[in-house]
Amino acid sequence: MLGTVDLWTYVAATVLIILLPGPNSLYVLSVASRKGRRAGVAAAAGVFCGDSVLMVASAAGLASMFAASPLLYGLIRWAGVVYLAYLAFGLIRGGVKTWRAARRGDPIAEVALVSAANERPYLRALVASLLNPKAILFFVAFFVQFVDPSYAWPVLSYGVLFVILQIFSMVYLTTLIIAGDGLAQTFRRRRRLAAAGNGLVGAVMIGFAAKLATG
Repeated sequence: MLGTVDLWTYVAATVLIILLPGPNSLYVLSVASRKGRRAGVAAAAGVFCGDSVLMVASAAGLASMFAASPLLYGLIRWAGVVYLAYLAFGLIRGGVKTWRAARRGDPIAEVALVSAANERPYLRALVASLLNPKAILFFVAFFVQFVDPSYAWPVLSYGVLFVILQIFSMVYLTTLIIAGDGLAQTFRRRRRLAAAGNGLVGAVMIGFAAKLATG
């Protein structure tokens, strides 16, 4: 189909890869659980746009630039490490504030206003997605296996693979948003549980940053 090969194998592999937890999906779930469905949609849009840019860049040969310039790869990788750590500590700090506010008995609306003041879910998710050099290398290594090298229009082949991946990604992120929105109802009633959730997500994000730093 349009220069693709083993398309059903690609579909199965794509589903498994998307279901693996990562910083992007974790952030979408975290935002939806803390701020509701609209913020979750904004974060998902950031992931979608970021992944789209990475896939187009990969097809255009950006991974070859990384291979030719270890310095460039290292700079992008460490920028990603720093940004993931920044997101993680922001979540942990927000969890600490929520816990303290719950102990003082501050109004929920006031706590939500403070925690939402500096967060822009779309922008944060977009930057986190773009600052992931391993994703670029992964897209190239993954896609090329399902593209017929003799096909005259490889752009169409990559386009088919791109659309399939993004459809599954949208379905998965939508599921996370709905789940997160349901959690948000619980967290509004049990703020200490919300604070603990923030801290846990922040700790996992630090783990992703450490993995990127040492990988």
